[in-house]
Amino acid sequence: MNLLPWRKLRQRNNKFASSLIKSVSNKAKGCMHSTIYICGADEAGRGPIAGPVVAAAVILDPNNPITGITDSKKISEKKRNALSIEIKEKALAWAIAQCDVAEIDELNILHASMLAMKRAIEALPVAAEQALIDGNRVPKLSIPAEAIIKGDLKEACIGAASILAKVERDRQMLEWHERYPHYNFAKHKAYGTVEHLAALKEHGPSPIHRRSFKPVRDVLEAHAAQKP
Repeated sequence: MNLLPWRKLRQRNNKFASSLIKSVSNKAKGCMHSTIYICGADEAGRGPIAGPVVAAAVILDPNNPITGITDSKKISEKKRNALSIEIKEKALAWAIAQCDVAEIDELNILHASMLAMKRAIEALPVAAEQALIDGNRVPKLSIPAEAIIKGDLKEACIGAASILAKVERDRQMLEWHERYPHYNFAKHKAYGTVEHLAALKEHGPSPIHRRSFKPVRDVLEAHAAQKP
């Protein structure tokens, strides 16, 4: 199994927006209203030492509310999966994109995360006019963007994006577990647990391990030093 390019991973909701995301009143112009489509964006997979970093962008529908959205790490896997389905059904628009291991190693994980979020936002079938980004940085976008620390706890659209991104990345790691079962990706999703690091030292890096991350780099250097 090869890592899919982000374009093939991209998912799109085919609903077209008909309701207001944010109504802005301008009293100086006779209370004229305009519609601003605001998306939330978040990523999953900055910390693991293997696999892609996955991002999602979501424009929620205020006329179709979803209960229980929050930081994806705060809820159970079962709840995340259920909310992921509901978000895709009820959101005005959503998209998922990613940066694969080669891009992470070339760009570094921060820039790869920003690029993945940029790709997700630009893939939305309903063009966002403003973006709310989880964290303290924003990707380079053609629209205004605001970074919100712990945004997945504060803004529902960011929380929704965090859920879609994590569910998609976890799904991919289950597939990689089938290919490389000795690392047990299904359990730790490629985070640097004691079990994962022990398997990495025993078996060496797989093709989806991030060579730019220190635990992987250390193992590669140790193996190279043992060669005659």
